[in-house]
This record gives sequence, structure tokens and C-alpha cells, in this order.
Amino acid sequence: MRETLEQAAELAGATINQFVVQAAYQEAQRLLEKESIIRLSQQAARKVITLLDNPPKPNKRLREAARAYKDSECLPATNGGLRP
Repeated sequence: MRETLEQAAELAGATINQFVVQAAYQEAQRLLEKESIIRLSQQAARKVITLLDNPPKPNKRLREAARAYKDSECLPATNGGLRP
């Protein structure tokens, strides 16, 4: 394994340490990008856009959830940090 890393580092014009750190950094970026981007089919994307443009009316469960959230302590403080 070391020989492979030495050869690759030499081809890249870097030390083994520089090469390994750069490779680890690139893999970290790839993983973070993969986990932060949602990929949709064209059909699914169209459905999302349609729902955003024309959201359904809130049903009973959603209205109850919104009311419970509003009544909870989860809302950010307003009025300079004072809660009503």
C-alpha cells in the first residue's frame, strides 16, 4: 500500500502526507455533498414543484399540529426575547 501511495504522490508532485491529506479532504467533500444534495427524478421534481405552487389545504391533523406547536415553547422568542 505504501508503494502505491508513494507512486501516486510522486505523480501528483506531492509528499505522501500531502497526497493523503488531499485525498481525504476530497473524499470528505464528496461525502458531504452527497449527503446534502437531494436528487429527484424529473417526475418527482415536477410533483414537488406542483405541490409548492398549489399546496393542498391543511387537514385536521396539520391544523392540530400547528396549534400545538404555536402553544408550545418551541417558537423563537419575540419582542426582544420576551415571551407574551
